[in-house]
Amino acid sequence: MSPTRSTTVLLVRRDGQTVMASDGQVTLQDTVIKSTASKVKRAGKGGSVLVGFAGGAADGLALYTRFEAKLDEYQGNLERAVVELAKDWRTDRVLRQLQAMMIIANKEQSFLMSGTGDLIQPDEAGVLAIGSGSNYALAAARALMRHTDLAPREIVEESMKIAADICIYTNDHLTIEEL
Repeated sequence: MSPTRSTTVLLVRRDGQTVMASDGQVTLQDTVIKSTASKVKRAGKGGSVLVGFAGGAADGLALYTRFEAKLDEYQGNLERAVVELAKDWRTDRVLRQLQAMMIIANKEQSFLMSGTGDLIQPDEAGVLAIGSGSNYALAAARALMRHTDLAPREIVEESMKIAADICIYTNDHLTIEEL
């Protein structure tokens, strides 16, 4: 999969709160074509699952729709739904062509998924990031988690601002969802 030059999505979990944010920038090659896109959505009954995607917008939305169907099929069992989607994504001829990455989380679990067959539940479950500015947002969030008592939303906001200051494919128009 080629490097994702399309967005930044960040997840922070602390003190029983789960917060996910994305920037709003959409680019087509080297041109910004939209600055207010929403790349974080809710899924599941009562919106109990957060899904953020980076990569091709249409690909991300197609995968989000597939994930919602899997979550319904497995009666809200998040781990089973992501495992089954990862299997489909890896083995289905059409799905394999989709260029996106996703972070999927509820209050207890976090998963990073990619079309290369990766399904990762990170060691440091409190922080996860994808997209072009992910390394900047991830580093900032980890530092803030270790050295401050900031609330998860504040960590997300500050980390995303730092990523937006560094990454040309990330802006500071944020969509933030909380559990």
